[in-house]
Amino acid sequence: MQPLDHKSHFINRELSWLAFNERVASEATNTANPLFERLKFVAICASNMDEFFMVRVAGLKDQLKLGMDRRDDKTQMSAGQQLHEISKRVHTDVDRLYGMWSRTLLPALRREGIHFLAGKQLTIQQKAYLENYYHEHIFPVLTPLAIDASHPFPMLANRTLNVAVLLQPIECRREDDPPLFAVVQVPSVLPRYIEIDATHHKRAFVLLETVIQLFIDTLFPGHTVVEQACFRITRNADINVDEEGAEDLLEEIEKELKKRNRGAAVRLEVEQAMSPELVETLRDWLELEHEDVYSIPGPLDLTFLMRFAAEPEYAHLRFAAISPQIPRDFIGESNLFDTIAKKDILLFHPYESFDPVVHFVSLAANDPQVLAIKQTLYRVSGNSPIVLALARAAENGKQVTVLVELKARFDEENNIVWAKKLEEAGCHVIYGLVGLKTHSKITLVVRREGDNIVRYVHLSTGNYNDSTAKLYTDIGMFTAREDFGEDASLFFNHLTGFADPPAWNQFATAPHGLKQKFLDLIDREIEHCKAGRPGRIIAKMNALTDKDLILALYRASKAGVEIDLLVRGICCLRPGLADVSENIHVSSIVGRFLEHSRIYYFYNGGNEEVFLASADWMTRNMVSRVEILFPVLQANLKERLKHVLDMQLADNVNRWLLLPSGRYQKVAQGAGDTPCASQMQFYAEARGAADKTARAVAESMIPRTPPRL
Repeated sequence: MQPLDHKSHFINRELSWLAFNERVASEATNTANPLFERLKFVAICASNMDEFFMVRVAGLKDQLKLGMDRRDDKTQMSAGQQLHEISKRVHTDVDRLYGMWSRTLLPALRREGIHFLAGKQLTIQQKAYLENYYHEHIFPVLTPLAIDASHPFPMLANRTLNVAVLLQPIECRREDDPPLFAVVQVPSVLPRYIEIDATHHKRAFVLLETVIQLFIDTLFPGHTVVEQACFRITRNADINVDEEGAEDLLEEIEKELKKRNRGAAVRLEVEQAMSPELVETLRDWLELEHEDVYSIPGPLDLTFLMRFAAEPEYAHLRFAAISPQIPRDFIGESNLFDTIAKKDILLFHPYESFDPVVHFVSLAANDPQVLAIKQTLYRVSGNSPIVLALARAAENGKQVTVLVELKARFDEENNIVWAKKLEEAGCHVIYGLVGLKTHSKITLVVRREGDNIVRYVHLSTGNYNDSTAKLYTDIGMFTAREDFGEDASLFFNHLTGFADPPAWNQFATAPHGLKQKFLDLIDREIEHCKAGRPGRIIAKMNALTDKDLILALYRASKAGVEIDLLVRGICCLRPGLADVSENIHVSSIVGRFLEHSRIYYFYNGGNEEVFLASADWMTRNMVSRVEILFPVLQANLKERLKHVLDMQLADNVNRWLLLPSGRYQKVAQGAGDTPCASQMQFYAEARGAADKTARAVAESMIPRTPPRL
């Protein structure tokens, strides 16, 4: 019998991520989704793939470059083997995605009277219009870049779209002389698509690169264009900062961000019509392997579809807008602090509004009884009302401490801007602990009430971002419990001072103790099973990669613990293996909203416990991030979270099952089954609860007249 940690018992992290992106892409063919929502899924899939190459593939390539071909600690695949398998899988995925685009989505758009036209499909009148548009709006922005002995291959920025051009001088050139080479960058400052006049009341669009290619000869007078084709380079965009040696972390990260667009190339996408000779020329210049080149049978960079899908005239081709509801426990309440003081309150976003969280910080900023506000910020919106409220609080003389995580990947620049504004307003801004990312989501408000000091706490599974709160499913909790308030104070003191990790009342935190807490909870279920009592674990998270936690789940499965895992993305655990994981089932929900909440349930011999956390079961969450796990103690809120888990496990519309092979299979509805789309069910419940509560509050305010005698 193979040991539990045998490599065959695990799924490679990178290949599991690709399986997740394939589930996202599959939504583009799901006709239950409105057409423009299907376009969005294509754009999300393309954007996800960009980030995957910029970070994950780049990291593996760096290992090889530095001679550190480390093996994955679970599957024992080397970096080279992983890159090879990634390339094979992504080439297949690219073909599948563009097959959806050309065979499914373009015909569907045409049926709606929407046409994306290639150059050869244009009428004489349309070409004339585009020629005038080109000379007025595009030509002045273009810069042709010649490449020869005196003009080396230019440093083309990450993810920019370019046109490679081969030229022959019209005069003074022998026929056997090699063609000249030039590059024209497609300007990102211009709209990616241009609407042109169409016939029969239809709408027609042409991509910007198509227009440039139609008239590209105007950039090279005296030359004949022999060949032209689009290409796109993806570069290593990870940043590496020596935090211990950095005198000013903010300044060091700003320096590193400037290098992001100039990292080493990791992927080359080329228009399918590009000649093999031109492909080889680009590949050599960029020092890439053959498997790093992707021939694209359609428009490069489909992320533009996200903007196109927002065109205002097509509301009927998008999901009907939903309005986040007022959380049931706040309806009819006039004082937020009094409401929280009475009971713990759960917020389920995006079905329930994020506004109470914004109001919480804003109210604290203006309340003369509030003495201090402390908050962690990981990712915030571009015009964050929470940040503005924090700045106002400092200007109002309150003690404001904000931990801004500068290393939140691809949000570094945004966070630097906010950090500077908060400092200017008088906030005490810190950047976390050296070598760690602060990923926890917590706000503490300290308020004087009579002779007492009361601490109000908000904890969440998601970021303090009012924009993503409309798109991500997350759960937050308000509480005024003394032990939670004490833990919150200890947490911030630990971050801002030199204190050792404290002894917590209710919290468990990473990197000190969180993994052990989870291991202990799993082991407790094992002990219950050994004693003849049922064991049950339900865990909902974004990703599962930590080897120790996976092995603990395998031990629990062997002991008879029934385990359901709701893992949206990466899952390195292989379920359904005989005598290893046969009691483990893994589901993944991909729907209208991005599943982001982390909920952990343990049956505990009938004394059920439910926890919320900022952390997934990933090694990085356990050892290199500052995270918080907290229990939900109020009985009605525990029942509500159990209902959330049960509803997601009953989903037969957007749920996928992970097979032992590592592939996913969509859950099929049986004959006579009632469709259960958990996300829409949660919204219906939030709306119904809000309506019911509002009616009850309204009725309680109606004056009662005594009955007539």
